[in-house]
Amino acid sequence: MRAHQIMTRNVITVGTDTSILDAATLMMNHHISGLPVVDSRGKLLGIVSESDFLRRTEIGTQRRRPRWLQFLMGPGWAAEEFLHERGRRVGAVMSVDPVTVTEQTPLQDLVELMEKKRIKRVPVMRDGHLVGIVTHADLLRAVAAIAHEIPDPTADDQHIHDRIVRSLEAPDWRPLGLQVSVRNGIVHLRGIITDERARQAAIAAAENVFGVKGVHDHLCYVDTYSGFYIQSAEDEKLASAEATKQRAE
Repeated sequence: MRAHQIMTRNVITVGTDTSILDAATLMMNHHISGLPVVDSRGKLLGIVSESDFLRRTEIGTQRRRPRWLQFLMGPGWAAEEFLHERGRRVGAVMSVDPVTVTEQTPLQDLVELMEKKRIKRVPVMRDGHLVGIVTHADLLRAVAAIAHEIPDPTADDQHIHDRIVRSLEAPDWRPLGLQVSVRNGIVHLRGIITDERARQAAIAAAENVFGVKGVHDHLCYVDTYSGFYIQSAEDEKLASAEATKQRAE
């Protein structure tokens, strides 16, 4: 998938002369966490986001630096910080030189960029003009949309079994002696794991196969040093219930 397939197209924007009150109101009314800032020709100048409102004198959250640090920072830096905390227009608080992508940027690259830069939104550009924006919410909607895909006519028990086995062939955390059984879409996983994180990974691999209605965990954890083993929580619960039943009889 690429950026144009999930981006929000009707982007709400503001100008540098927009008051911070109007910008904040827009963000609250439209339930968004950031706004692209453009000039009269639509050129992207920056981004104003929730984080730009964190350090404000109105709510008493401005930074209080010791005088010696202010001296080391210099008057220019101090003036810039003062403006960011007390400026009345978007131009004073926005983040400049925003990171952007094109419509053809693969989602893999886009997500890596968001993680690397620690940003929640990326403007999408075409020939220097803003045509959309991708946010965390857009990515969430893309994931949710997977649930509405066309049903797979081959999602019978045998196909489900084969797909789960294939998905667990390559990982180095693959359960030892893996056994997969499927009946009416219900999957049972058996085998040995040496790290508890492999349990959840194996369950997720099964759940991701279309047609799976439920996954039962029978994976046994074994400590490679001591040989100590622990049954799955599901099997321990079943064993406890069976023991209680036998005592009652």
